[in-house]
Amino acid sequence: MHKSKAVIARNRGERVEEVEILVPEPGPNEVLIKIKACGVCHTDLHYREGAINNEFPFLLGHEAAGYVEEIGEGVTNVTVGDFVIIAWRSPCGRCRSCLKGKPWYCFDSRNAVQNMSLEDGSTLSPALGIGAFSELTLVDAGQAIKVDAAVNPNTASLLGCGVMAGLGAAINTGSIAMGDSVAVFGCGGVGNAAIVGSKLAGAQKIIAVDIDDRKLEWATEFGATHTVNSRSTDPVDFIRSVTDGNGTNVTIEAVGNPKTYEQAFYARDHAGVLVLVGVPDPTMRIELPLIEVFGRGGSLKSSWYGDCLPSRDFPKFIDLHLDGRINLDKFVTETISISEVETAFEKMEAGEVLRSVVVFE
Repeated sequence: MHKSKAVIARNRGERVEEVEILVPEPGPNEVLIKIKACGVCHTDLHYREGAINNEFPFLLGHEAAGYVEEIGEGVTNVTVGDFVIIAWRSPCGRCRSCLKGKPWYCFDSRNAVQNMSLEDGSTLSPALGIGAFSELTLVDAGQAIKVDAAVNPNTASLLGCGVMAGLGAAINTGSIAMGDSVAVFGCGGVGNAAIVGSKLAGAQKIIAVDIDDRKLEWATEFGATHTVNSRSTDPVDFIRSVTDGNGTNVTIEAVGNPKTYEQAFYARDHAGVLVLVGVPDPTMRIELPLIEVFGRGGSLKSSWYGDCLPSRDFPKFIDLHLDGRINLDKFVTETISISEVETAFEKMEAGEVLRSVVVFE
C-alpha cells in the first residue's frame, strides 16, 4: 500500500481538501502511475458540485500524464518507466460496440478494480475512473497510453481530456475535409482544440464564436480565420456573410448550451454537420422546428471524448506536436501546485485561463 498526497472533494459544493490517501499495489491488469502533470478541467468542478453523481468523497483530477511506477500481473501494453497519458476510456473488447469494430464507443470501459481510499478506510470515487490530483494513482492497464517521452508532461496531460475532445470533435466526429468551412461556438480549451483540429484537417475558413474578446484573441492564435462576438453581433448572420450566404460545412458547439446549439444548427449550410462536444447541464432542453431538422438535411452528432481511440490517437497527436505540425503548448496557461486547485477553479470559471496544470515533483 502506498501513501500519496492528493486533492479530494469531500462533500457537495465544499472547497476541495488536500489530504493523504492510500493507493494499493497494482493487481492483475492494473498499473500504478506516478503523476507528473494534471490539468484542471471543468469536469472536476462538476464532480465537486455534485453535478455528475453523489458518490462522495471524490478523488479529483483526470487530465493527466506521468510515468509507470509498477505494473500488475498480465500487463503487456506498458512497462515500468514508460511515459504515459491516462485515458478515461479503456475499451473492453467485448461489448456490442467493440465487437462491431467501434471501440471508441465502448459501452463497458474498464477501470482499476481495487479502490483507493482515505486513511480512515473511506472509499474514494476517482474522477472519470482516474483520480489524478494525486502523486500516485491506480488505473486499468488499458487507460495507460504510452507516448513519446520527449513531450513536455504539462502539455501531454491535456491530451487526456479537453484537447483530445476538441481535436476529435473536428477530425473524428466532424470529418472535416480539405477546403471545408467550419464554425466553432465556444473558444475555451475544447473549442480552441477544435480550431486546431480544423486547421490540421485543411479547413479553408474557421470562424470562432464567443462572448469574450480575450477568448476570440486566443482563437485567432490557434488558427481561426474569422471571429465574432455573439454579444454584439448575430453569429448566424455573420457566419452566412463570410460564407457566400450559405453557412459552414461543419459547426462545432463546444459550450453545451441550448442557445448556442440552436445558433450552430442554423449556421450550417444545407446538408451540413453539427457536432455537439460541449457538456450540457442535465436539465437543459432544446426545441427546434422538426421541418427544419428535416428540410436542412445533414446530420446532428454528439462527440464522446472526441470519438477517440486513445491507443491510436494519443501517440499520433503527440507526434504531430513534436514534429511542429500542431502546437499544443499554448493550451497551458499556467502551472500550479496541488494546493492551488481551488484557486484554479475560480480562474477557470472567470474565463481567465485555458488550462491551469498541476505539476508534481
